[in-house]
Amino acid sequence: MGRSRTNPAPTAPATARGRRTRDALLGAGRELLETRGWAAFTPEQVAQAAGVSYGTFYTYFESKDDLLRAIVRAVAEEMFTESLVAPDTADEPYVRIVESNRGYLRAWRNASRVLRLVEQGADSDDALRRMLLEVRERYVHRGAEGLRRLQEAGLADRDLDPRLTAIVLGAMVEQMAHVIYSLREPLDEDEVVNHMSRLWASAIGLREHP
Repeated sequence: MGRSRTNPAPTAPATARGRRTRDALLGAGRELLETRGWAAFTPEQVAQAAGVSYGTFYTYFESKDDLLRAIVRAVAEEMFTESLVAPDTADEPYVRIVESNRGYLRAWRNASRVLRLVEQGADSDDALRRMLLEVRERYVHRGAEGLRRLQEAGLADRDLDPRLTAIVLGAMVEQMAHVIYSLREPLDEDEVVNHMSRLWASAIGLREHP
């Protein structure tokens, strides 16, 4: 899990150079995960790929697990940002559903190699399982809040539990991303997005949709 520490735990870098070094380690760690898997994900190999000394790794990260958490957080932030819906669709609930689903598929595609590795280890590693739940929770919260607003506006079924509905429908989109980009089912992305969005709208009883 990484060597024992005798110096203080790492803190956020205070200088531009320190931030560049930490970013280089993050980028190297992610690239090794995506291209070579768990076997290459060691402090020694990450440091070498980043072009820094082995000891420098521990200036910025406690261990490879600490680096992994940082990578997953960065991936989650990228996914969440990429799947955000433009504010000008606020008055068009169905358009928001379509664009949210489209954004999630594209975000998952870009992050899929890291996420698949984490998922593979989550069955036997509780820390990895919690990381995945943290990533999913951001989408669940956003979906639940969106449904709650539609319910308050009288546009969706008020009897649905917002959080549970967001979990169920989010799982549909997540699984479709896996089918398309991991299993490489030959499906047209636009057709999938449109079909999922119709199912989503019907499931929540959206009053106004094509």
